[in-house]
Amino acid sequence: MKKLAPVARAAEAAGCVTLHDPGLIDRDKLRTLHDPNYVRAFITGKGDLASSQGWEWTAKIRTGVLAINAGQIVGAGLAMKHGIAANVAQGFHHAQPERGRYFCTFNGLALVAQEFPEMRIFVLDCDEHCGDGTAEFTERLPNLFNFSINGSNWEMLENERSICRTLKKVKKDFTPYRNALEEAFQTIRSWKPDLIIYQAGADPHAEDPLGTLGMTTEQLLERDRIVFRFCKSKGIPVLFVLAGGYQTPIEEKLVPLHLNTFKAAYEAYCLPT
Repeated sequence: MKKLAPVARAAEAAGCVTLHDPGLIDRDKLRTLHDPNYVRAFITGKGDLASSQGWEWTAKIRTGVLAINAGQIVGAGLAMKHGIAANVAQGFHHAQPERGRYFCTFNGLALVAQEFPEMRIFVLDCDEHCGDGTAEFTERLPNLFNFSINGSNWEMLENERSICRTLKKVKKDFTPYRNALEEAFQTIRSWKPDLIIYQAGADPHAEDPLGTLGMTTEQLLERDRIVFRFCKSKGIPVLFVLAGGYQTPIEEKLVPLHLNTFKAAYEAYCLPT
């Protein structure tokens, strides 16, 4: 979470964003999405479930998580109004209905599907790691589709609305990744979502300590450009979020990768074609 403020400042300084304060999420929305016992534990900081996502619980982290999830709903609304928006935060795609997992607390991707039940929500997850928590929510939310392109698959649940494509190291050949994106786009064309949520992971980068895909900075930027150009060409609103990225120093190594995602979005939606 330490990366979020410097990324927001960098995107604002680059002229790519207008920042909004989303406030804090209504906790009843979280109790409907997740097991109320888990939500209670995280809100109060009591019990093992309070830190089940892997962080040592603090009231400051709780406030941050509540703001992040509020940002998912506000961002989705802005995307549907303007065509594109971002939540300068993680989607928390590993969070399961009953608990947090792998640094993910409440699943903000599934939260959008719950908030807008009349809309079809398609998650294009391009993190290094599979969207296993979101996959579980596809069994509960009939308007949610999860398509995960990753380098690390932890036996993610697959069904008719949850697809997993695990790739080997990209190296110099971007073709397999491009082909996986095209499969996702074909699925989008068939399923006809009302909103795409794009998880723009920085951890597929070659220098990421938790990454295996070995993508260059240029390849990550090309990935982002391909996604935004597709969404713009099809007229489908897109909300993008910042997924994994674990390089340090944060300002030197990680912020530029996430800033590239904002630049690619600005290029696709705000500059003349």
